[in-house]
Amino acid sequence: MKTEGFQPRTYRHWIESKDLVAFNVTEKETDLYIRAAANLQRRAHRLVLKYRHQLEGYIERNADFRTSLEPLSVPGNAPAIVRRMANAGQLAGVGPMASVAGAIAECVGKELLAFTPEVIVENGGDIFLKIKKNRVAGVFAGESPLTGKIGLEIDARNTPLGICTSSGTVGHSLSYGKADAVIVTAADTALADAAATAIGNRVNKPDDTGRALEFAQSINGLKGVIIITGDKVGAWGDIKLCETGA
Repeated sequence: MKTEGFQPRTYRHWIESKDLVAFNVTEKETDLYIRAAANLQRRAHRLVLKYRHQLEGYIERNADFRTSLEPLSVPGNAPAIVRRMANAGQLAGVGPMASVAGAIAECVGKELLAFTPEVIVENGGDIFLKIKKNRVAGVFAGESPLTGKIGLEIDARNTPLGICTSSGTVGHSLSYGKADAVIVTAADTALADAAATAIGNRVNKPDDTGRALEFAQSINGLKGVIIITGDKVGAWGDIKLCETGA
């Protein structure tokens, strides 16, 4: 989950994508950086409005959906994005809004795939992507000396994929932990977002990494996890790290 506040957006260029067209879509708190085979800005903006309207309408009738820090159940007739967020929160053990950035990124990205064979949608550090060739995503972990030094190799065959980050030291995201970065990959981007928050809440010092990774393995649907605290790294699952040479 991400909330807006000034943060340098240099990390937005840390996925290799010079062969794709880049554009921004901004609507209230939603700030997307999208790369695709063509400029789909107008179409993407309409999709952002569509999903924000669904979400805002539901919250108007169910205020606790916005404020709850605990998992919530929603009715079967709730909008799909609301059900996706609620399910992610239930699996990770957090409130549904912990997954909002990832959910919007995925909902917009999946619809854009009807018009482009590749798409990368970043929303406040949370990413949905479908790619045709392998790419490397640089790791941003705030003041950690590992920022810009390591990257995550992404196999195109494993996409669509969600890559979401939670930090207790960067930005204005709600986190009870102090990890510089908790990066989670999953087929469900909303789940990756919610899980990054839940795992990050359990890391206050490097020694907490092992227990946090054990907890991560209890969340059904995750592919891999990276935890960075200072110069320490812990990882679990289908993760391939590489040096970026930065």
